[in-house]
Amino acid sequence: MQFTSLNHIHKQLGAKMAEFAGFEMPIEYSGIIDEHMTVRNSVGVFDVSHMGEFWVKGPNAKELVQRVTSNDISKLTIGQAQYSCFPNGKGGIVDDLLVYYYEPEKYMLVVNASNIEKDWNWIVSQNTKDAILENSSGSISQLAIQGPKAEATLQKITDIDLSEIKYYTFVSGAIGWVNDVIISATGYTGSGGFELYFRNEVAENMWKVIFEAGEEFGIKPIGLAARDTLRLEMGYCLYGNDIDDTTSPIEAGLSWITKFNGHEFIDKDFLLMQKQEGVDRKLRGFEMIDRGIPRHDYKLTDQDGNEIGHVTSGTMSPVLNKGIGMGYIHKAYSAIGTEIYVNVRNKLLKAKIVKLPFINPI
Repeated sequence: MQFTSLNHIHKQLGAKMAEFAGFEMPIEYSGIIDEHMTVRNSVGVFDVSHMGEFWVKGPNAKELVQRVTSNDISKLTIGQAQYSCFPNGKGGIVDDLLVYYYEPEKYMLVVNASNIEKDWNWIVSQNTKDAILENSSGSISQLAIQGPKAEATLQKITDIDLSEIKYYTFVSGAIGWVNDVIISATGYTGSGGFELYFRNEVAENMWKVIFEAGEEFGIKPIGLAARDTLRLEMGYCLYGNDIDDTTSPIEAGLSWITKFNGHEFIDKDFLLMQKQEGVDRKLRGFEMIDRGIPRHDYKLTDQDGNEIGHVTSGTMSPVLNKGIGMGYIHKAYSAIGTEIYVNVRNKLLKAKIVKLPFINPI
């Protein structure tokens, strides 16, 4: 079992702890709904230090990142971040990730905790032109400060004008007394906010200064359970559920991070064929009409019980107060508004295909 630098604080706060991606992580503190609505209405803090960070440096850094990711990093200027994925050479996805253009000839790749070793081995195996690779996952801590009061909270402890940091851009500077913090206007909640990257040694002090700054806004620590319900309301993919080595970015609705113009990358020809010719199944969002909660791997059926797909993620939406989910479904049933059924313990419950996200983002 691995531990983040803030593990002892989570336990002091009475968090329910459990293993996730090889780390002992906080699952919930005050309860999923309370934590969820704190992020939607005010500000919450996630310890996401289990995520992986790789540096790609040197004259051949751009060529390597461009070839192993589906998005087009030539469009980035220094200080911009980009959502992307690693195609696996077989039409599937090694992982989804964020690419940060940190400085000339230097990129930071932020990958999922469950895939750190797998991703590292993949990028090393593709590094044929000797870009300089550095796995800093074990030395960097990350906090996500999310919600409509996140900016006001952090503005109290930095001289940087946070309103100038536009969505999917970042700066490096001081937060509290800590220098060289990467302050990124990104997140996994749809409620606005920032993700901060800094050295492990300052994690505890960073946590304390942020919570002091956010006290007037009712700031709370948020666990991974609410992180999941928040991202699902936004229709954000979770690796291992909605995307994996057997799903293509085109099937998963990630054509927008799969750029084909003037950009050579792994699986380009196959994915272009899928985009042009269409796919047999599509990842879609659905809302329950009947009362019930869809869960991972439940079968999706037509009205006669014939299987037409399966649920990849599902929950009870705290904002909508109804069951919501995502799943792969045969293209014939994938149109918005189509009624489908979820097999919940051998009972067919009615649902309908809806446009993502489930709620309007801030």
